[in-house]
Amino acid sequence: MSSIDTDILIIGGGLVGASLACALAPLGYHVTLLEAATPRSASPPSYDDRTLALGRASCLILRALGLWSLLDENATPIRQVSVTELGRPGRVLMDAQELGLDCFGNVIEARVFGRAVMQQVNTLQGFEMLCPFRAESLDTLDHAVRVTAVGESDKGDEPEVRQIEARLVVGADGADSDVRKLLGIGADVHDYGQVAIIANVMPEVAHDGRAFERMTPTGPFALLPHVAGRCGLVWCVPEADAPALLEMAEDEFLAAATVRSGGVLGQLGRLGRRSSYPLRRVMPETDTAQRVVLLGNAAHAIHPVGAQGFNLGLRDVAVLGEVLANACLAAGERADPGQAAVLERYSEWRRPDQTSTVGWSHDMVNLFASPSPLTRQARSLGLALVGMTPLMRRRMALRAMGYRGQTPRLALGEPLLNPLFTDWATGT
Repeated sequence: MSSIDTDILIIGGGLVGASLACALAPLGYHVTLLEAATPRSASPPSYDDRTLALGRASCLILRALGLWSLLDENATPIRQVSVTELGRPGRVLMDAQELGLDCFGNVIEARVFGRAVMQQVNTLQGFEMLCPFRAESLDTLDHAVRVTAVGESDKGDEPEVRQIEARLVVGADGADSDVRKLLGIGADVHDYGQVAIIANVMPEVAHDGRAFERMTPTGPFALLPHVAGRCGLVWCVPEADAPALLEMAEDEFLAAATVRSGGVLGQLGRLGRRSSYPLRRVMPETDTAQRVVLLGNAAHAIHPVGAQGFNLGLRDVAVLGEVLANACLAAGERADPGQAAVLERYSEWRRPDQTSTVGWSHDMVNLFASPSPLTRQARSLGLALVGMTPLMRRRMALRAMGYRGQTPRLALGEPLLNPLFTDWATGT
């Protein structure tokens, strides 16, 4: 068994965990990233074909992290968003120009994001990645957390065991978080009984940066503008219906998807690879423990309605980075990242945004699933009212872009700190 001492151990090298490694780079901490998935030659671990709709705040966070230059050529601006309900009148049409903006955000493929963020982390100073390694135990000490990790060995069939002592452990290992389980943190799990089917399609009519979300009793059907004229399709269906749609002949699937879209972009064609994932809401009892913090889906897995999941996780990253930066600035040196005051400040800051975003997505799913005639009429009236009221459209757009409550510096495009005045961060 070999041992490693580190300042911050991030468990989970997916979207949120790798982004956090980039965010922490200016603070001068030694960071270790533990990823359980086996790396593949064509793509980094834990990334797939999902289409990420990044709100404006998220794009600014990525720009501040130095990632946007690696993503820009594969990003598609969202200039207009149309929200309707299947079979009912009423529409909310949000146009970025109405807010004096060029776009509300951008669409990026998760696999493209994965390549970019892994390219970035490989250039970081004071950074180490262990992959594939899985955390088998977590023991909390006064000054650190001792993690035993088991991975594949290059020397034979015997697994390789590493023992890591970290002053802070970040659980960014997804909705089925091992960190949560090892710490005995319970979670409230709500199964929506739905599956999201995702694919790329080519619309007959140019999308021109327009995104469409049609609310249905089984969840949203969305078309997101993508590169090369394509659209990212997200189709939420009952769990029992998913196998037939995934196995359906291409022309039949495209015809059904066109009908579901209401023909907003004409006939859909050139279907890409279909994949799916089950839809659950997972909310842990707490997002912190002694010298441990949960981020991303480990702290709040939500329904994809409104495309807020990864955006919420990126705001977790921005706030944790800022809280740590502020602690370092106050101390005039690298502060203990696992101290209780730091984790309390993080949790206090994030709680309103997490609670409101998770609650909003859950309420939207339940609202549009209700068969009540009164509820249906109220939904139509609500959509029409928001659609006709500029102030309500503006509020809806700002929240969708990620501006909810206190905004972290990274979400404003500002750096965590000025390295000219922080010699402790550079070691000079």
